[in-house]
Amino acid sequence: MQRNVPDSAARAATGLLMAAAFGFTTLAHAQTAEQQAQQQAQQQAQAQAAPPVDPSFSAWSLMQVCKQKADNVAQGECVGAVRGIIHGYQYGVLFLGQRASLPANETQRVSLCLRNVQVSSIVDDFVSDAAQVSEESLRRTPAEVAVLGSVHMHHACN
Repeated sequence: MQRNVPDSAARAATGLLMAAAFGFTTLAHAQTAEQQAQQQAQQQAQAQAAPPVDPSFSAWSLMQVCKQKADNVAQGECVGAVRGIIHGYQYGVLFLGQRASLPANETQRVSLCLRNVQVSSIVDDFVSDAAQVSEESLRRTPAEVAVLGSVHMHHACN
C-alpha cells in the first residue's frame, strides 16, 4: 500500500498538532494558576481583615483561668502568662529603642512603669477590666492585647 501524503507534510501536520495541544494545555494551566492566585489573594485579604485568635489563649480563656483564685495551678498559669506577656513586651520596647530611631519620648510613651507593682494587682486589674467587655469580644481578642491594654491603662509612663 502506498502513502498518499508525503513524509514532510506528515511531519509538519504532526508538529502543528503537537504545538496546538501544548498551547491548549498551557492555556488551561494558566487559567487554573490565575484562579489559584485569585483564591490565595482572597484568603490573604480575609486573614488580614481578622487575624485568627488562638482560642486557648484568648482574653476570655485567660480571664477564666485568672478568676480561679482558689486554684493554685490556675493562679500559677495566670501569673506565668501575664508575666510572660509583660516581659516579652518590655523586651520588644527595649529592642526597638536600641535598633530604631524613634521620636523623642516615644520609648517612654510605650513603656510600662511597673516599679514595685505586684503581679497579683496586674492580674486583678486585668480581670476587672475584662469583666466590662462582652464575652464575644473577649473570645476574639488575643490575651496579649487585652493584658497589655489593661496594663497601659493602669500603669502607663506619663
